[in-house]
Amino acid sequence: MRYYYAPLEGITDATFRRLHSKYFSGVDKYFMPFISPTIHRCLTNREARELPKAESVPFAAVPQLLGKNVDDMLWAIAVCRDLGYDEVNINLGCPSGTVVSKGKGSGMLSDIYALDAFLEAIYAKAVLPVSLKTRIGVNDSESWEKLLEIYRDYPVRELTVHPRIRKAFYKGDCDMAAFAKAVEDSPFPVCYNGNVSSLDDAGKIAEQFPTVESIMIGRGLVADPGMLCGGTDREALKAFLNELSDTYCTVFESKRNAIYRMKDNWHYLIALFEGSEKLWKEMRKSTDYDRFMAIANEIIETLPMRPHPEINW
Repeated sequence: MRYYYAPLEGITDATFRRLHSKYFSGVDKYFMPFISPTIHRCLTNREARELPKAESVPFAAVPQLLGKNVDDMLWAIAVCRDLGYDEVNINLGCPSGTVVSKGKGSGMLSDIYALDAFLEAIYAKAVLPVSLKTRIGVNDSESWEKLLEIYRDYPVRELTVHPRIRKAFYKGDCDMAAFAKAVEDSPFPVCYNGNVSSLDDAGKIAEQFPTVESIMIGRGLVADPGMLCGGTDREALKAFLNELSDTYCTVFESKRNAIYRMKDNWHYLIALFEGSEKLWKEMRKSTDYDRFMAIANEIIETLPMRPHPEINW
C-alpha cells in the first residue's frame, strides 16, 4: 500500500512537510496545500516559498492546484514542470464556503457540463500528468455516476476520492458504496481518502477494496505523526514539534504567529493523549510562547498516549 499525506491548508505547509519527513517515515507522497493561479501569472511570495524547486525537496511532493480558469491552470502546470515536478493534482474537493462560492474546489461539481469542458481543455494541453482529488457531489451524490463517467473519459493519473458530499464537510461517515463505484472498472488508479486515523483503519480499506493501492491520510496523520512508522515516539514527537515551533518563529518573524500555527496542529494532536482536557484548555488560552511550549512539553512528557488518536469524525 502507498500512503499519501493529504494537503491541509494552514497546517501541512513546506516547513511542516520537511520536518515531518525528517522525523517520521512511511509517507510515499506529500500533497501540497493548493496554489490558486490568477490572471497575473506570477506566484505570490507565499506560493513561491511553498513551491520550491523539486530537486531541493528530499521527498516525493505533488503540487495541488485550485482554479476554474483553464489558461490560468495551464500556466500553473507549466510552472510546476519548470520547477522539476512530474505530476500536478487538481482540487475538485475543497468544501470551504469561500472557495465554493467562487465556483472552485467542490463547487466545480455543481455544473458537470462546465467541469467536462474544463477537464477536456486541461488534458488536451497540460504539460504534466494530472491527477484529481474529488468529492462525490455538492448537496447530494445523485450526480456521482455521471461525474465518474466524465473522469473516465480522460487520462487521469490517479483519482483520489473523498466519499462525502460538499455539504457534509468532514463530518459523519464516508459513503463507501459511492467509493466502490469509483473502484469498479475505472481505467486509472483510485486512491481512498477519509476518516483514516490508524493503520487498522487503512487495513480495513485494503481488505474491502483489494485493488486499491493507495490511501491518502490527512487529519489522522496530524493527530498521529508516526502512524506509518509503527507509532508516534514521544522523543521524536517532542523534537519534531520543538523544531517546528522554532522554525515558525523565524518564518513568521513572530512568536505569537508561531503559537497560532502550532495551535492548529495541536487541535488534532491532542486526540493522541489521555486526560488532556485541563492542559489543552490552558494551551488554547496561552499567548506567551515560552508558556505555550512548556505546556506542550508537559503534555508530551507526562500524559498517557493512546494507541491511536480518538478523533470525533
